[in-house]
This record gives sequence, structure tokens and C-alpha cells, in this order.
Amino acid sequence: MLNIPEAIYKHYLRLKSEINQHNHTYYVLDDPSVPDSQYDRLMRELQEIEQQYSQLCTPDSPSQRVGGVALDSFSQVKHEVPMLSLDNAFSDQDMLDFDRRIKDRINVAPSEHLSYACEPKLDGVAVSLIYQKGLLIRGATRGDGTVGEDITANVRTIKSIPLQLHGDDHPELLEVRGEIYMPRAGFDKFNRKARKLGEKPFVNPRNAAAGSLRQLDSKITATRPLEMCAYSVGQYQSSHKPDSHFAMLNLLGKLGFKINQHMKQVAGIDACEDYYQHLARQRDQLDYDIDGIVFKVNDFKLQERLGFVAKAPRWAIARKFPAQEEMTRLLDVEFQVGRTGAITPVARLEPVFVGGVTVGNATLHNADEINRLGVCVGDTVIVRRAGDVIPQIVKAVLEKRPQDAVPIVFPERCPVCQSSVKRIEGEAVARCTGGLFCGAQTKEAIKHFASRKAVSYTHLTLP
Repeated sequence: MLNIPEAIYKHYLRLKSEINQHNHTYYVLDDPSVPDSQYDRLMRELQEIEQQYSQLCTPDSPSQRVGGVALDSFSQVKHEVPMLSLDNAFSDQDMLDFDRRIKDRINVAPSEHLSYACEPKLDGVAVSLIYQKGLLIRGATRGDGTVGEDITANVRTIKSIPLQLHGDDHPELLEVRGEIYMPRAGFDKFNRKARKLGEKPFVNPRNAAAGSLRQLDSKITATRPLEMCAYSVGQYQSSHKPDSHFAMLNLLGKLGFKINQHMKQVAGIDACEDYYQHLARQRDQLDYDIDGIVFKVNDFKLQERLGFVAKAPRWAIARKFPAQEEMTRLLDVEFQVGRTGAITPVARLEPVFVGGVTVGNATLHNADEINRLGVCVGDTVIVRRAGDVIPQIVKAVLEKRPQDAVPIVFPERCPVCQSSVKRIEGEAVARCTGGLFCGAQTKEAIKHFASRKAVSYTHLTLP
């Protein structure tokens, strides 16, 4: 390049390639190839060269993921290929009907097993990424399926999204569609930091992803722990195209995209049900939220024959899991006293089916949480339950607050023994000072002692 010594230019290209590869192994494959300190040294060296030779600093440089100048607003973009929604299935019968309709339409015998591609349905934000000659040129939200918002500056900050496609054999034009989400670990860490700083935490990972993507300042988006998982393509201009959805996903993986490691190709609708049940059991152990499974007819030619109806393809369906969040009414709050005197507010709820069980109680944790939520007895609240986690209230629906709603007042005296309640500075928990004078503490202490492994036959040996 002009005014750049050849040796420096070649070294810069090697650095750029090496950093891109490290980003891929770390953020896409979840398999770090170098220590963070080594990665940081490589990045600093790249940035120093770019400072000296500014013409090298192009949009596809790994150094450009930190975000740029804040926007006044998002511009709108039209999707050349509409981003359609999916029809939903909620039962085994819905899936059987889906399979039957497909076979009827393509004149296939009921006993024949169609090939289906199965993928977890990530609970995030759908996006479209356009690559021209291997370079990322645009990122957009789904919007209404026809028109979305241009979020190019924000998607560039997400390290699991390649700024340049891997390899040399890639389509002239490629539109990759995927889900941007916030992993649970990153969500929990972000909320802990927000609470510590006195800021408002996010209600759930999906809201966190959506809020992060819609920041007008991409520098803020760059600080959020977002990831993207590719699930399909829109536009695809190449002389060679895979003949199935599953093969296309594997190609996207080779081009540098994160694809879901739990995706599977199966034969027949019964195998789809087995896959659904398998993922339902694993759902709470995953590091990200999923709200169902997407099943697609695998063969692209069959997809073309099946076509679309209204705003959904005939060849795909989303089998939903039971909701993990529901609305109900807060009827009362009771304050329970534990073995150590810790006082825990427990919400009594109008029973609601959420996360596969009927929930009547939820934790409010402590006084700080009550104040943060601003919840009152009588409020309509959003309750969340994920797996074996104790149900919790995540939000009060203020627009539904009744006039007779009653504020929750944390007790100054123990509800059991009337001893004073104290809170040590720096701790979130308030405690009864009654000790063993408190009937609740005595009872819980005995239960704890009797349940310990230390109280075994070796300690109760008879003479």
C-alpha cells in the first residue's frame, strides 16, 4: 500500500488474521486459543500500526469493535427478502398436524419420514446481516418483517459476528439471519453491577439484548455481553448453494458464524418430538434462554414447493415451551424468620401456571429489592420461574395498579418474637436480634441440626 513498507504491511495483515482467528475461537467456538494477556498484546500492536498508518484502519479491522460516534436516530432499511414470523405449535397434536399438512401438499405417503432440521429457539432479537464480497456492510433489526432499523454500528461491536467472512470461497452477496442474545452469565453479571451502581437492572436477558442493540451510542453496546447465533440465510448469490438447511448452517459455521451446537437433523415427526423432550430437559442447564424449538423441512427444494401462507412459511414451525414469565396479582406479603434471624419477605400470589408448575409464592429477597421494585400489595406483577430456581417477582405492572394498592413496609420488629430488627451496614439482609429467644430461630436451628450429616449413628451410639 501507498507509503507503507512492505514488511510492515505484511506483518499487519498477519496480526489482523491472527486476532480474527482468536476472536473466532473465543467468542464462536468457546475454546480460547491464547491467554488474555497475549491477545491484548496483539491488539495493542495492531492499534499502534493503525495509528502510524491510518489508511490501514478499515471497517473490518478488529480494532473497530469498540463503537463509533453516537447517532441521532436509527435509519430504516427495507429487507429485500422479508423476515417472516413462524406459526406456533403447543402440543404433540399440533406437530402431527403440521407434518400431515406438509405430506398432503407434496403428495407424500403418511408413513414416509421427512427430514427435519431442529434448532433451539433462542429468546433474543432477530437480525439481518449483509455481506458483500465477504465484508459486513449492514446490520438491521427484523422490525415488522419488511422494514427494520439500521444497527450496523452496534452489530460491529459484537465479537461473535465476523466483520469479514472466513476463507476465500464465499458468496458474492450473503444475508445471514440470526438471533442476538445475552447469555445468562453475562446478564447476571450486568445486573449485579447495575444494582451496585444504583442503576435499573434489566428484567430478563431478552430485554437486555433488545435494549443493548437499540443504543444510539455504539460504545455502550460494545460494553454489553452480547452474542449472535446464525439460524438461516436470506439473500444468497453464488453459483454453489447447499441443498439443505442443515448443510447451509454448517457452511455458515465454516464462514465464521456461531451456530447452535444442539442443532440436529432428524427423520420423521416422532424424532422431532424426541428432540423437543430432550431439549426441554436440558433447557435450564443451557447458558442462554430458549423459549422453544424450531423445526424446518430440511430440503430446500421441498421448501420451495411448500411456499408460504400469509406471513409464515408452510415448511417451518416453532414448538413452544411453557412460559417462564406470567402475570398475576400480589395478594399479600409475609415476613419469615430463618435460623440465623434473617428476615425474608415472601409474596403470596394469586396462583398462576408458569415454568411448567402452578406458582403461589415468590421471594422478594430483602428490603432493598422491595424498594427497587416499588411493588405494592394488590399490584399486578410479572413472575419468573426458570427450572428449579425459586419463583421471583421481576416487575410491577404500574399501569394496572389499583387505587387501593398498599405499600409494603419492612418490619422494624420481628414478626415472631417482637425483638428489634437490625441490619448491619454493608449487608442486604435484616435480622431479628432475639437469638434463641425467638421461637422461629429456635425451631429452624433444631431442624438444621437434625438434618446435618454430623448427627449420625456414630454420634448417637448406644452403650
